[in-house]
Amino acid sequence: MRCVCFVPKTTDEDDDPVYQKGANSSHSFAQSVGSIGPRSMHSSIGGYSYSSQDLQAKPPGAETFTMVELAHATANFSPQNKIGQGGFGTVYKGRLRDGRMVAIKRGKKDAYEQRLSVEFRTEVETLSQVDHLNLVKLIGYTEEGSERILVVEFVSNGNLGEHLDGTYGKVLDMSTRLDISIDIAHALTYLHLYADRPIIHRDIKSSNILLTTTYRAKVADFGFSRVGPSTDVGATHVSTQVKGTAGYLDPEYLNTYQLNTKSDVYSFGILLVEIFTGRRPIELNRPSDERVTVRWAFRKFVEGNIIDILDPKLERSPAAVSVIQRLAELAFACSAPTKGDRPSMKKAAEVLWEIRKDYLAEHQKEERIKAERSESIRMESARSDMSADSQVSLHQTSNRRRPSWIQ
Repeated sequence: MRCVCFVPKTTDEDDDPVYQKGANSSHSFAQSVGSIGPRSMHSSIGGYSYSSQDLQAKPPGAETFTMVELAHATANFSPQNKIGQGGFGTVYKGRLRDGRMVAIKRGKKDAYEQRLSVEFRTEVETLSQVDHLNLVKLIGYTEEGSERILVVEFVSNGNLGEHLDGTYGKVLDMSTRLDISIDIAHALTYLHLYADRPIIHRDIKSSNILLTTTYRAKVADFGFSRVGPSTDVGATHVSTQVKGTAGYLDPEYLNTYQLNTKSDVYSFGILLVEIFTGRRPIELNRPSDERVTVRWAFRKFVEGNIIDILDPKLERSPAAVSVIQRLAELAFACSAPTKGDRPSMKKAAEVLWEIRKDYLAEHQKEERIKAERSESIRMESARSDMSADSQVSLHQTSNRRRPSWIQ
């Protein structure tokens, strides 16, 4: 069996968890967020040309805010409202004047950070074009001087990485992890198949998966996203600078600079391993043979010890054991080193649905057996109590009937 694991080659960027190669586009934000119709979205992303009509229009459906409005919403960007920090900048929660709770992503104000300007307009462009339950929704934005701020849907329950790490003190059970995996697969399927042209996220990782209070997953952070190849002309990839996060990055894309939707599939496979092992893709504090999680998990799989990869915080129930083999097979197929060996996200989502269905059936069977066993124990205990009560009653009756001269 061929190993499907890969460790990216050492590069000058190894000290930075985000790889970036090549030059960024120098188009202005006003150009990039022009009047974008469904058939012209590709003309505004990744350094394509723009028409004169595009220059001052805003993305359809996106509101524009002033700095005064956003300062008021966040109590002047109070540290108490800070909910996250990333390469782009700082994220605050805020309340707009109409009462809506939102997340406000304030970009770094370094005027020379051209990369961040590109990421900002890319995220505005992408989010303004998509609408799906499992994608974070764009509310609006502002660009005043060196300020670049996104206003997006507020998702209140942290990110998936935090939950897997136990930050909130509650363990995600197997059923919830399956639901989250399916939500992510649905979001990527939508991006790859149901946009006018495929949209490639390029940075799928646990910290970019936000969770609602009911544990529905929403894919966030489209700063690295890119419009994919046009299937109308038979294109198979787009050649572009390499962006992504170490451990999740498609090795074929890293080596060839050729990006396609299967690059997201690779990242999803690595994330799937993370979801069910509870381990980050790269953990340098582990023994040397366990530092790259997908390699360690695949070795366990080959040795026939696949149950060893299950997150130790998860119950080793028969239902969980029954599906971990198939989950591992799917994760390793998605993270195959070459794109031709990876399934589409649509196929991965279908497989996950089947796994979830079988898991729930097995879990319900377990619960039924547990309930029957509990009822059996309860009835046995009740019979024992009744027998004991009968013995006491019989003894008391016997004592009442004994002749007085015996006493």
